[in-house]
Amino acid sequence: MPKQTIRDLELKGKKVLIRVDFNVPLKDGVITDENRIVEALPTIQYILEKGGRAIVFSHLGRVKDESDKAKNSLSVVAKRLEEHLNQPVVFIPETRGKALEDAINKLNDGEVLMFENTRFEDLDGKKESKNDPELGRYWASLGDVFVNDAFGTAHRDAASNVGIASNIEHTVAGFLLEKEIKFIGGTLESPERPFVAILGGAKVSDKIEVIKNLLNISDYVLIGGGMIFTFYKAMGLEIGKSLLEADKVDLAKELLELGKGKIILGDDVITGKAFDADTEKNVRSIEDIPSDELGMDIGPRSIQLFEKYIQSAKTVVWNGPLGVFEFPRFAEGTRSIAQAIADIKDKATTIIGGGDSAAAVIQFGLKDGFSHISTGGGASLEYLEGKILPGIECVDDK
Repeated sequence: MPKQTIRDLELKGKKVLIRVDFNVPLKDGVITDENRIVEALPTIQYILEKGGRAIVFSHLGRVKDESDKAKNSLSVVAKRLEEHLNQPVVFIPETRGKALEDAINKLNDGEVLMFENTRFEDLDGKKESKNDPELGRYWASLGDVFVNDAFGTAHRDAASNVGIASNIEHTVAGFLLEKEIKFIGGTLESPERPFVAILGGAKVSDKIEVIKNLLNISDYVLIGGGMIFTFYKAMGLEIGKSLLEADKVDLAKELLELGKGKIILGDDVITGKAFDADTEKNVRSIEDIPSDELGMDIGPRSIQLFEKYIQSAKTVVWNGPLGVFEFPRFAEGTRSIAQAIADIKDKATTIIGGGDSAAAVIQFGLKDGFSHISTGGGASLEYLEGKILPGIECVDDK
């Protein structure tokens, strides 16, 4: 069912609650990747242009005790948002109370307020994460309408998405959430073919349901990353010291049988003596991995094989790096596949499924080379599994 979007609301003079995903990485108090802030700007700017009073909020990091609060304050994000919007952002270092309520009531049309990290409420019984009914009602009372634009938390049933939506008259999708629904949800429902899915990452266990779902709807599933070695083990191959989920070998056998003709595995890998950026680099056939080496990347023949499938595709969805791309000498597989996907952007729909895959393509300078880069890691995975996401389900239907 199509969802209502921000375009369906009259915003002038309204107090507009906006749940964004500003869970950005910080190092020594400095934002190291502001992609999630940038992606939310169109929604916030639209609200301001239409005369709405923007009340922005997000979670940031994990907040388990009082010591986590100082390093996970959204104050630094509010300052960066202010710079992007080129206008003041009122920051209230509270998640509830009179100071917050008074500041909201003083807002004029076209002004912005941000309040503190929603996860601060988790210090008292995980009220945010467990969707405490009272907290959802309280946050809903602060606004007239609710715009959910946080795909990164769409797989969570939290007070700051489902809780608010349950207690307010109108809940709509912002432009970012709308885009995620269109590209991921729409592609899974009716992909243009050939549809090629590429899965990487460390563990088969993280991708079991994704593999099963994609085997049903895609034409080919290309598999790389650390999890490939569990599949090689299932094929009776020796994998040396490579990453192995021994308890998932039988499952890998089942998946190989289920995906016969659809699951594509490369036939060579890059190995090293140790999991280290400076370890030696060797190209090995998958039948000849030495007992004292471990796989670190897909090999050149595997890259060529994957490129062949990508070049013929009309739809590509990629989730999970194909090697240890954080180490430059073991980044070639991930980089080459990213480039191959970017090369077909003009003739295919190409989607990067968030998380490490998104980090990789940004690191390689290829951010603009794809139809869509998802802002959600866990949310993207669950969407690719075919699950109903609470943060999308709670948005009003058209």
